[in-house]
Amino acid sequence: MNTQRKTVVVVGHGMVGHRFVEALRARDEAGQWQVIVLSEEKLPAYDRVGLSYYVGNWKPEDLALPGNMYDGDPLVELRLGQRGEAIDLDAKTVTSTSGDVIAYDALVMATGSYPFVPPVPGHDLPECFVYRTIDDLDGIRAAAEAAGPGAHGVVIGGGLLGLEAANALRLLGMTPHVIEYNDRLMPAQVDAGGGAILEKLVSDIGLNVHTGVGTAKIVSIEEDGPDNVTLHLSDESEITASLVVFSAGVRPQDALAKASGLEIGARGGILTDTALRTSDPNVYAIGECAAIEGVCYGLVAPGYTTAEIVADRLLGGAGEFPGADMSTKLKLMGVDVASFGDAHATTEGALEVVLHDAAKGTYAKLVVSDDAQTLLGGILVGDASQYAALRPLVGRPLPADAAALISPAGAELGADALPDDAQICSCNNVSKGAICGAIAEGACDIPGIKSCTNAGTSCGGCVPMIKKLLEQSGVAMSKALCEHFEQSRAELFQVVQVTGIRTFSELITKHGKGTGCDICKPTVASILASTSSDHILDGEQAALQDTNDHFLANMQKNGTYSVVPRMPGGEVTAEQLIVIGEVAKEFDLYVKVTGGQRIDLFGATVEQLPLIWQRLVDAGMESGHAYGKSLRTVKSCVGSTWCRYGQQDSVGMAVLLEKRYRGLRSPHKLKLAVSGCARECAEARGKDVGVIATEHGWNLYVGGNGGLTPKHAVLLAGELDDETLIRYIDRYLMFYIRTADRLQRTAPWQEALEGGMDYLKAVVCEDSLGIAEDLEAAMAKHVEGYKDEWAAVLEDENKLSRFVSFVNAPDETDPTISFDDSGERKVPVLLGLPGMPVGVASDTAAAGK
Repeated sequence: MNTQRKTVVVVGHGMVGHRFVEALRARDEAGQWQVIVLSEEKLPAYDRVGLSYYVGNWKPEDLALPGNMYDGDPLVELRLGQRGEAIDLDAKTVTSTSGDVIAYDALVMATGSYPFVPPVPGHDLPECFVYRTIDDLDGIRAAAEAAGPGAHGVVIGGGLLGLEAANALRLLGMTPHVIEYNDRLMPAQVDAGGGAILEKLVSDIGLNVHTGVGTAKIVSIEEDGPDNVTLHLSDESEITASLVVFSAGVRPQDALAKASGLEIGARGGILTDTALRTSDPNVYAIGECAAIEGVCYGLVAPGYTTAEIVADRLLGGAGEFPGADMSTKLKLMGVDVASFGDAHATTEGALEVVLHDAAKGTYAKLVVSDDAQTLLGGILVGDASQYAALRPLVGRPLPADAAALISPAGAELGADALPDDAQICSCNNVSKGAICGAIAEGACDIPGIKSCTNAGTSCGGCVPMIKKLLEQSGVAMSKALCEHFEQSRAELFQVVQVTGIRTFSELITKHGKGTGCDICKPTVASILASTSSDHILDGEQAALQDTNDHFLANMQKNGTYSVVPRMPGGEVTAEQLIVIGEVAKEFDLYVKVTGGQRIDLFGATVEQLPLIWQRLVDAGMESGHAYGKSLRTVKSCVGSTWCRYGQQDSVGMAVLLEKRYRGLRSPHKLKLAVSGCARECAEARGKDVGVIATEHGWNLYVGGNGGLTPKHAVLLAGELDDETLIRYIDRYLMFYIRTADRLQRTAPWQEALEGGMDYLKAVVCEDSLGIAEDLEAAMAKHVEGYKDEWAAVLEDENKLSRFVSFVNAPDETDPTISFDDSGERKVPVLLGLPGMPVGVASDTAAAGK
């Protein structure tokens, strides 16, 4: 036992405070220090950088930093919900808000920062919030839900956190606005050119941007309605909103230190030297609250560095703060933004090389020395794929012409272009040499590298470069589906196809290990469905499905379900429309025409689903598979039968394709479209399979995807007759189903194929692999065996018994489900259960658990 043990008190338990405790305990093998941590928040340290990921799942535990409770470590005592209230530097004690007086040998201030709220008249109204903690987001969520979908929310501040806050409002169903006093968004990170592209990209996805204006005052509105405050802007315009979020920057949390007599920097923050020592030699400051020689650093990477230095100092080391890499890379609402080095070209004689492509929505700038030989910094907006390779080169000779490095057809920077001392992970200060050393010692995958070097464990921006280093070292990257199957999805597909195995339990017994997880179970369920016409709820299959497939309907926010009957090619009869209207009226459902030329019925409870299906099936309709990783829709224009420009019968072809591929299970959802001429009214080139009519037949396009990274479909073959067109689509879809990874859409699958489109054309159109006949036979088997999944449930009493809210009380409905009909639209009221994310209560009830 160490009788000379000393005590270090840590005031603050954010990311940096936690890193300090981890670093000290990892190095203090002799147990010299007892650690007492005071945490103002009631939650232990969590990933504040990833705070926006909390929106949607509302699970604080998903943000928790590993080991943040220090379970099993007798030398660390964590006191949650206790703030440092007073410090007596002479007595060397800290008094907490609970009244405890704690003696220390060393004191580490890790109090972080607080949101700056400008003194705008009205800033203290109850509709005003800040965006800093999980509690802040819970308050914003409550206000957004009270306001209802579509209500306006305003964020004051267009920096990093401001855009994240605006995205959170968007995810909460609000109409978001951002007010930025500067002439562009993210002024600290991007220049005017990058700001213009960034503003366009975020505006295109629903953000209302107001730059070059300030907020004069915020005034309450007495009238009833969701929007109950008005913001008066400096240009005399106004915005009416339901809530306001201040994200105008942060200030170092130095009040406690200042009250104790510690010296404060000229611009705030606890003044320290490069060893992080304050004006009292027994007190250190780390992270955002530290003004290192007068400068505060607001990023997590330099904060982690300060934590490591103080841990080293307490154990007799001589670490000094080396300066900070202020590079940033993030994805805002699907938009890549990166800034590194001297991004604004402040170095004397610096030159700028710029590629501004407004059509593609990308902006790239490299800042180089006056002789164009040394990289000084850069900005990337819209496409930051080169960030991981470029950032480590700052201050080093350029390996190629600067323009070529940012040109789409230019030089490709490989991992071999970087010297061993190049910093790959700036968050944790990990060099290329350290990563290569770990690989040489046996780390053979990303988790292994993370475990032994900490690289990639924070923001994740360096992971692509780590992968390149692994590939360069000759390490074969694991394609295992999950911890229970060493095989990839494509390899498991082959196993099922060759062995004839028809159950998950037999497959995992013979070719896997353990009992399975939420990754492999749905994946195997999809493979089994793709290789057979068995119903997905038959026998053991039912237990493998996720919620949507389990109930053959899409689960919504309040635990109800939506029902989407199939309308091949968008066609529907008058009689069917009448039935849909009657069903919607009888079951009080919200009706929405979808973008896929169908009708969606929202708000059905689980026990109502079979009753609704029966009415629709009796009217000649069937499941539209809106819930499955399968064919969704085949969109079409009216084509030559009605349109004077139409060159082929696009509706007839769309109906044929939709009836052929309905129910086809695949690695991800599939969308098709048929346009009757080159005017492209069905938007076929945005679909996985797009067919466009020509004077002489059909052009076939493949690999079009929407989502965060939209891709246009590319031409596979042209001027095809009907028979050849269908044969090629059969081959393409079956080849995709057999070889794609789990949840991999067609666009990234095509891009990952060795040989690219030339290879794919050879396989599909020329039968280069000799498997065309087999692919066509597999599709024919699917077409022959198809049966409507709704109708199959209605014919089976055992399957019907699943459709109840509570298996132990089948006549009871879920009491947590309710709606708000007071507005123009019926909307779900999100109740949930205490301590559970919205939807989980109803999902659990529906599963009978």
